[in-house]
Amino acid sequence: MRTRPLKVALLGCGVVGSEVARIMTTHADDLAARIGAPVELAGVAVRRPAKVRAGIDPALVTTDATALVKRGDIDVVVEVIGGIEPARTLIATAFEHGASVVSANKALLAQDGAALHAAAGEHGRDLYYEAAVAGAIPLIRPLRESLAGDKVNRVLGIVNGTTNFILDKMDSTGAGYQEALDEATALGYAEADPTADVEGFDAAAKAAILAGIAFHTRVRLDDVYREGMTEVTAADFASAKEMGCTIKLLAICERAADGASVTARVHPAMIPLSHPLASVRGAYNAVFVESDAAGQLMFYGPGAGGSPTASAVLGDLVAVCRNRLNGTTGPGESAYAALPVSPMGDVVTRYHISLDVADKPGVLAQVATVFAEHGVSIDTVRQQGKDGEASLVVVTHRASDAALTGTVEALRSLDTVRGVASIMRVEGE
Repeated sequence: MRTRPLKVALLGCGVVGSEVARIMTTHADDLAARIGAPVELAGVAVRRPAKVRAGIDPALVTTDATALVKRGDIDVVVEVIGGIEPARTLIATAFEHGASVVSANKALLAQDGAALHAAAGEHGRDLYYEAAVAGAIPLIRPLRESLAGDKVNRVLGIVNGTTNFILDKMDSTGAGYQEALDEATALGYAEADPTADVEGFDAAAKAAILAGIAFHTRVRLDDVYREGMTEVTAADFASAKEMGCTIKLLAICERAADGASVTARVHPAMIPLSHPLASVRGAYNAVFVESDAAGQLMFYGPGAGGSPTASAVLGDLVAVCRNRLNGTTGPGESAYAALPVSPMGDVVTRYHISLDVADKPGVLAQVATVFAEHGVSIDTVRQQGKDGEASLVVVTHRASDAALTGTVEALRSLDTVRGVASIMRVEGE
């Protein structure tokens, strides 16, 4: 074993960073045996240096992250500060000064992954980011390496633990959205400002990363269609249960049937209780992968939190350090396919539409005519009426999102339609 240690700079020492530092210390002997050389925490960049950080030598703490990554003796930079800047500049600087990078920064990778990969390649360094997508769940490496000889057609997953906890509570207890969110916040699953989670921004960044790796195509955050889950109601769950379904916020990346394009989207959807993702409870994540040769694969586990995310970071750290010792690098960006990303209007799926209508003869015929005129075939209809008002629930066969959008616009123009209460896609069938 080489005696000179590999030196690691840690950018950020919050929930994840502090766990990375702790594991590096407590598992030092095991990590050295697995890598072939000891690893040494050489510096920790933070914003608040006066804060007491258990197990970390105060002499290692600095507020000058730029100076830390410019040190010529740093072998690997671990970036867990998040956000776009200064993370982007610090990572680029690390490459320029000879360090490889391990990151958990989904937002940055979804926005500028191509440029970061190019910088890593230019300087002959690694860029690993297993922790950016699904916490402790090994997902990026299986897609990038284990399935490298296969053709992935679809990635369907629950990639945000906060939203899954909220929707699971609504499903299992009948709670409303706000009540479930309040519980998630009290338990520490939701941030004080939960917008990134509940509006789907977090999941959309992860979908962009997954789609890019799965389809060997550059997919940026702006390419991902996104809907949040704040409008999901107890009534939606009641309808889902009548269909033998539940509701999940899903990240869906898929290759078109003709293989000529891809789509990436995040939105709430009904899925059958028989689907493996329907049983994913609480704050857990799970990703369902469909490929030509391997068939259907499911990856399941804790998707967030200090220890789970640190586990993924340390796995990358071991791989990058091994590459460093061997004078090589791991897989870089694979974007050779360069498939176009189709708009949401091209997506084909089933739909559940709930309408508030006048309770009088001929309404159903009017509604059915609108669906037919837009080429959307109806599978089932359920109607309940009382005191001149009625609820009409329509479940369609598969149709394009553009056709469904046109249908809904036309329905809103009918005098007999008081309002469109809910539109929910039906997936996983």
